[in-house]
Amino acid sequence: MEFTDYDLRLAAYAVVTDQQQQMLLTWYNGLGGGRPGWTLPGGGVEYAETVEAGLVREVREETGYEVELGGPMFVHTFTSPDGPRPPRPFKSVQIVYAATVCGGTLGTLEVGGSTDRAVWMPLSEVLATESRSKVVDVAVTALRRRA
Repeated sequence: MEFTDYDLRLAAYAVVTDQQQQMLLTWYNGLGGGRPGWTLPGGGVEYAETVEAGLVREVREETGYEVELGGPMFVHTFTSPDGPRPPRPFKSVQIVYAATVCGGTLGTLEVGGSTDRAVWMPLSEVLATESRSKVVDVAVTALRRRA
């Protein structure tokens, strides 16, 4: 299949942890497709944005925090034969960065969007949550490899 035969969504996400071994997660409410669940803060990169600027904006909207980005940690991709504009298939490319909170206050600023809330969750509990996106699992694995 050629790149002109499917829809592509470029997104960026942040892995943010604190000194208490907690991970910053957001609750995706399912608006726009997919099932609700915990995910990393971040989302779609707008056409005129850099990946980094889009990520900083998304984290601020979803969590209330300003972040300083570290380097990219990994890229996660997935495909679906049934995209948001049938009958076109869909591919998602998720670029995941390490990030550190450098300002702001916890609280979702997004109104009417796909994120309902943000929380600090102990790393020991993250994989025990039943409703979570695959990118969360990949992030926890990446963190364990770095330790």
